[in-house]
Amino acid sequence: MSELKIAAVSVNQTPLDWRGNLLRIQEGITQAKAAKAKLVCFPELCITGYGSEDLFLSDWYPQKALRQLQALLPHTHGITAVVGLPVKIQKQVYNTVAVMQDGSLLGFVAKQFMAIDGVHYEFRWFTPWKAYELIDFDFFGQKVPFGDQLFELEGITYGFEICEDAWRGDHRPGYRLAKRGVDLILNPSASHFAMGKTRDRIALLESSSATFNCYYCYVNLLGNEAGRMIFDGETMLAKSGKLLGRANLLSFQDVVMTTFELKNEVQLVHPVQSKEEEFAQASSLALLDYMRKSKSKGFVLSLSGGADSSTCAVLVAEMVKRASDELGFDAFKKKAGLDHLQATSPNELLSKVLFTAYQGTKNSSEDTFGSAKELAESLGATFYDWQIDDVVESYRSKIERAIGRPLTWEQDDITLQNIQARSRSPIIWMLSNLNNALLMATSNRSEGDVGYTTMDGDTSGSISPIAAVSKTFIIQWLRWAEQNLGYTGLQRVNSLQPTAELRPKEQTQTDEKDLMPYPILLEIEKLAIRDQKSPVVIYSELNTSLRLDRTILKGYIRKFFQLWSRNQWKRERLAPSFHLDEFNVDPKTWYRFPILSAGYAEELDELELID
Repeated sequence: MSELKIAAVSVNQTPLDWRGNLLRIQEGITQAKAAKAKLVCFPELCITGYGSEDLFLSDWYPQKALRQLQALLPHTHGITAVVGLPVKIQKQVYNTVAVMQDGSLLGFVAKQFMAIDGVHYEFRWFTPWKAYELIDFDFFGQKVPFGDQLFELEGITYGFEICEDAWRGDHRPGYRLAKRGVDLILNPSASHFAMGKTRDRIALLESSSATFNCYYCYVNLLGNEAGRMIFDGETMLAKSGKLLGRANLLSFQDVVMTTFELKNEVQLVHPVQSKEEEFAQASSLALLDYMRKSKSKGFVLSLSGGADSSTCAVLVAEMVKRASDELGFDAFKKKAGLDHLQATSPNELLSKVLFTAYQGTKNSSEDTFGSAKELAESLGATFYDWQIDDVVESYRSKIERAIGRPLTWEQDDITLQNIQARSRSPIIWMLSNLNNALLMATSNRSEGDVGYTTMDGDTSGSISPIAAVSKTFIIQWLRWAEQNLGYTGLQRVNSLQPTAELRPKEQTQTDEKDLMPYPILLEIEKLAIRDQKSPVVIYSELNTSLRLDRTILKGYIRKFFQLWSRNQWKRERLAPSFHLDEFNVDPKTWYRFPILSAGYAEELDELELID
């Protein structure tokens, strides 16, 4: 087999940005040529963007993608280029890669297996292709082969597994490719980011290259493409069970090229980062893309001094810092659409990008006020504070006159808690409108599970950046950020016990007193939502692993399932969130559940019968 340099190019694409998507692919081809690569591979569906949703079902959208492919052909003189796009044949849409060489289209390969788990619903749009099937396709008057085929370049035979194709065990196309004598398998992917997922990909590449006795190259999309899913731009090469090269993840660049030399066993393998570092980097990239693609100019945050809102504030600061470090400050400002702002450093810019407000009531404490103020000032964010007792009292007095009686904490606890949280929403939205900025909702996944949120209160926002991670992780991450990212302003935040501060101070309200210990909630959540196990099975598993009184454990499990099932309507109305962990509770992406149900009544009755 001859030596061959190949390039894997990750691109940050956006649905319907036809010109921008095409320019980024062209730039990747230009970079690959400059690096003397003979073949350049781009990710799955890079022409349109993976997150195009039901646009794939139209007639015009796949047809326009073909015209974009046609426009790319002149740029492929002197190189072989692989790009992903949808192709519609009669009424069926196929997820394909097109192979171009020296200005000509060599053919299409169609994906054989659809991703249908977690955040993926590909069967809604795409039809799987049959193994070994090959047809002629009319590409603007030219007949080209379409389907399951191999290609050859300078004595190297190569074929494709497209993303999900590689995860189908004994049924995957790789086995058939190996029987046909393939030297190189390319995997163009649109694989969503999740903390720790890269280890699974490395294991896949190492085992695939060993099993099929070939080179295996993986290239993924990059960035927050369409709102929720984040793509990490992972590119890797393996051979005979050994990882030969791996690029860094989650770049702020729009085009990231990595070259690999076949037959060169010593190449750069970047280390795998911790989950805490991945969370910071992925959230920073996702926030930047969400801000610039929505044409917004910053973020507004109701900063309570607690863990959740403090995490959101730090993530915006990390966005500015990390993007400035990688791109350069001026380039970051231009990319973010902030070059109109007068600022000469990231710290100075943050005061014009992050606007925070502490909205206190008579139930708020000096501890949380001091925590919010110290953090905002240490970050360099703009900080306001005001009291909302007069607003709350206005609502309260109106409803008391209407119903003819006073509201009391003994009789109207939830009502009196919620009106405080809701009263904060209109004025913080005003701050958002004044600054053309995104309002950040601060709910986490643990609260979303059990509905421990106020609708149109802490759920109110344009983006909910931490809604896919647990409170347990948030608390752990803030301590890590204080120690490892140098945020000394988190010291006071990390000393406080999580509390909503909505009841009178003498009641000493805490989140865990209202719910249950967060680590236990997390264990129940993983078994119930991630693993989809019943209350009885969850009890059996946790009863052996947790040292808890059986009655207390049953009570926690009952509480979780009752609150989960009655609060689906709240999860349906959460602001868009980023997929960051192995699972989430967003009904539009990961876990669908009926809004109305009997609430596990029989299953919880069975739980009580267990000794």
